Amino acid sequence: MTTTVDPNYWSLLGVSPECDSNELKFAFRKEARKWHPDLNKNDVNAEERFKLINEAYAILSDPKKRREWEKQNHNHKDIFDNRFPTYEEYIDLVLGIKTDLKSESDDQYSEHSEEEYENFEQTNFNEYVPTTSEPAPPPTLIYEDQESIVEISPDQALYGSSVEIQLQDGTLVEVLTPPFAGDGWRLRIEGAAIGCRDHFVQLKVQTEDGLRIDGLRVTYRLELFPHDALLGCAVDIPTLNGSVTLQVPPNSSTGRLLRLRGRGLEYEEYRGDQIVEIIIVLPDNLSDSELALYQRLNEISMENY
Repeated sequence: MTTTVDPNYWSLLGVSPECDSNELKFAFRKEARKWHPDLNKNDVNAEERFKLINEAYAILSDPKKRREWEKQNHNHKDIFDNRFPTYEEYIDLVLGIKTDLKSESDDQYSEHSEEEYENFEQTNFNEYVPTTSEPAPPPTLIYEDQESIVEISPDQALYGSSVEIQLQDGTLVEVLTPPFAGDGWRLRIEGAAIGCRDHFVQLKVQTEDGLRIDGLRVTYRLELFPHDALLGCAVDIPTLNGSVTLQVPPNSSTGRLLRLRGRGLEYEEYRGDQIVEIIIVLPDNLSDSELALYQRLNEISMENY
């Protein structure tokens, strides 16, 4: 069931409005670890809860967004607290317009006879019809979203970290990355780019050996020559704890995934795996004899069909 009621961000993080920034950060990290989908695979509500926790911290940690949220939340909850408001009160509160049901036009109309009203409609109405259109509005500048790439270490991705980025106008902004982050994650800073566009922060979580971090899982792209993938081979694979030898099965094709159990990141009693994806590539410089072999292989393949 979907609801339009704004969530109580203070309750989501388990803190009071009087808490300081350190208490807010501590509460956020605690709740984020508790509800991360990787640690709640059997809970269908964990992902939605995790998103709400990130949304709550994004609002409460930004003084401007927090004031806007508190103001909006206050206006919505007070309007029907004690009684149903009158029409004038409702319009005044929601639209900020003072209104009076008995207007001057009503009084004037009541004093006119039906004949006078018909004459007024025939003689005066056209005086209020504009003869030309309104002037065209000024052209609107179109701005684009901005994006920054920030490199963080595997430990920073696992536990969350604070990174500093520079916006297009030179402003420095501190961004708190969530725990269990992964390579390629994009964090949005709403309205921070020129023209009230969004500024996205893309996280790069990779090692020098080409390992990519994704939560507790580590991924690696293994490039093989066609004959190695066809016949099978033993290859040394980098991991976070040194290299290991991986036996590639024969007849492996591009996209095949091989698992190295327990070679991912570790958090408390949880341990991720390392996934090796096979990618078949051709040598850069093939000799004439090698090209001849590939051509002969192609001919044999065509003969079998």
